[in-house]
Amino acid sequence: MTGVRDLKFRQLAAELRRQLLQGVWPADSRLPTEKELAGSSGTSVSTVRRAVDELVAEGLVVRRQGSGTFVVPPSPPGPGRALIGVSVPDTAFYYPKVLQGIEETLSAAGARLLFACSGYDQEREAKDLRDMLDAGVDGLLVVPTLDGPEPARDYLARLAALPVPSVLVERRHASLGDTNEYVCTHHEAGAYDAVRHLAGLGHRTIGLVLRHPSPTSGPVAEGFHQAIDERGLLTVEFRAAREEWSPAAADRCLAVLREAGAKAAVCFGDRQAALLLGAARRAGLTVPGDLALVAYDDEIADVADVPLTAVAPPKRHLGKTAAETLLRRLDDPELPRSRVLLRPTIIVRQSCGAAQDTGSVIPEENTT
Repeated sequence: MTGVRDLKFRQLAAELRRQLLQGVWPADSRLPTEKELAGSSGTSVSTVRRAVDELVAEGLVVRRQGSGTFVVPPSPPGPGRALIGVSVPDTAFYYPKVLQGIEETLSAAGARLLFACSGYDQEREAKDLRDMLDAGVDGLLVVPTLDGPEPARDYLARLAALPVPSVLVERRHASLGDTNEYVCTHHEAGAYDAVRHLAGLGHRTIGLVLRHPSPTSGPVAEGFHQAIDERGLLTVEFRAAREEWSPAAADRCLAVLREAGAKAAVCFGDRQAALLLGAARRAGLTVPGDLALVAYDDEIADVADVPLTAVAPPKRHLGKTAAETLLRRLDDPELPRSRVLLRPTIIVRQSCGAAQDTGSVIPEENTT
């Protein structure tokens, strides 16, 4: 139940954050009371309080004793800083911390932010970008949807040809013909490090568990298999579509792992790892005693029944770096185009059997 409550407060925080960024409540205005927000959102007052706590920590709102919770006004735009358009596909999972890094950096630079959420809809996203250009944005930070009706290469070429500077976030294309600037997590390195971690614990057969389709599943698989090949390890792979993942799918996944003799697995993402944890328990197995798990994304890994060791993309730093890259481009249009890959860390918890399973962090080897 703890995980369900945690998801509710994060979903509510994401919805409130979206409304704040879209100007539903003007700067310096008072938010509805926690009781009013609970009634309108169908959640409890304690869930509302946790959601608002998160917005306070992000500097989006401030509590004033005896008066209520108020919207923090953005910093006034400084010289040369006008309006930055930001488009993300989701505001409930993964991207809130990315948005936090973007907002902090733009605010410190005196820039304003125009926000849109595409819902992983390429046509809606393209319209949002056109609307932002019509509104006079000076630059764009975009998490592009690459699995829509327009082929990824063609869509990226259109983004590269936009009349204002743009930086892609968490999306890149293998083609050297793609000239877009980007700042991305090095997902290949994250999966590589997950295998290295499990191999260091003595595992010789390691499973790869994937949800698809996803822009991240390909890089994760690539890094995973490179680490397997370099170490001469054995592996087995289980894939299922996002909508197919359920306890029944997790039971099938566990059967595949056991048949191959795999006592460890890297799971993309957290939900798949949590479902596999449940399957192991139904089969009378223990985690990590009979099955060691490393999740990928670290969104809800810490609230699983057995807190999950997880590859943690540097989400907030990703947003800050992307915003900084765009601001430098606006300052000097002649700068060489940047392509930045940030290596994730591994947060070690209780699901993989490491001696340091206490919530420690395995340091990055390097940042490219």
